[in-house]
Amino acid sequence: MRTYVRREGRMTRAQRRALETLWPRYGVEPGEGTLDLDAVFGRRAPRALEIGFGMGDALLEMAAARPGWDFLGVEVYRPGAGSLIRRAHEAGLGNIRVVLGDAVRLLERHLPPASLDAVYVFFPDPWPKKRHHKRRLVQPAFAERVARVLRPGGVLHLATDWEPYAEHMLAVMEAAPGFRNAAGPGRYLEGRGERPETKFERRGRALGHPVRDLLYVREAGDGKRETGGGR
Repeated sequence: MRTYVRREGRMTRAQRRALETLWPRYGVEPGEGTLDLDAVFGRRAPRALEIGFGMGDALLEMAAARPGWDFLGVEVYRPGAGSLIRRAHEAGLGNIRVVLGDAVRLLERHLPPASLDAVYVFFPDPWPKKRHHKRRLVQPAFAERVARVLRPGGVLHLATDWEPYAEHMLAVMEAAPGFRNAAGPGRYLEGRGERPETKFERRGRALGHPVRDLLYVREAGDGKRETGGGR
């Protein structure tokens, strides 16, 4: 099941020019093999992946605040990718790279095992209709894919302003082997942690939606409970 399809949307002249001229600098074409992230970024550093970065506001803010980290963003919305790389170039940020494509394919085929220190999914499409719930990104198979690419001690940070999706995320991740809830079993994170405030968050709050954050730590091994012991 593909949860994303490439979306063109209405692109400004600046966004189109950024994709045409700056893509060789910031864009990543995974091809068919596994990415060499040291070669992609030109160095070895802690690395984070944001899935579905939209217009790139949060990714840009995080990259500016943590120049010692590398940030990879995957998105299907071409105007958003154009906006992000234009602003990254203007800000002189060299620690951002962009993939235009399907996040599931990226996780499954192109990222090396234990290659990331953080994965972020901020305000994904909640697919609110019951018949569309199978299209939601956060599912047991997604948790398995993230567990594969996160290093032990790495984190998965989720956020949504759709309460039924928050409950779904919590249920999926509480059952996922290899993860520990940083806030405590069955609990949401207090506040948003290190996540920047986004326009989706502000819009959700304006509509009276509670914003829920979940933070899960990748444990060494598979994280399964042993008989007579804890995690």
